[in-house]
Amino acid sequence: MRKVLAFVLLAALAACGQRSGLGVKPGKELPPAPYGRAERPNASELLEPPTTAIPERSVELRTRSEEREDDPFDLPPPEAPQPD
Repeated sequence: MRKVLAFVLLAALAACGQRSGLGVKPGKELPPAPYGRAERPNASELLEPPTTAIPERSVELRTRSEEREDDPFDLPPPEAPQPD
């Protein structure tokens, strides 16, 4: 029982960490500006994922069963030669 209580206490203690905004540590600086850009991006701009990292779905999901179209490349495997 004491082990379970200790585990629950440690889990609760680990879950109540300090939550604050992200920033640059003292003595450090942000990375240099990308090529072709005059000013450096700030921390919040660096945390935003680019649009290519989260693409939108471009295919429609099927909502009901449909017959498959004939596939001309769906061929049976070639027959293996029979030994004599």
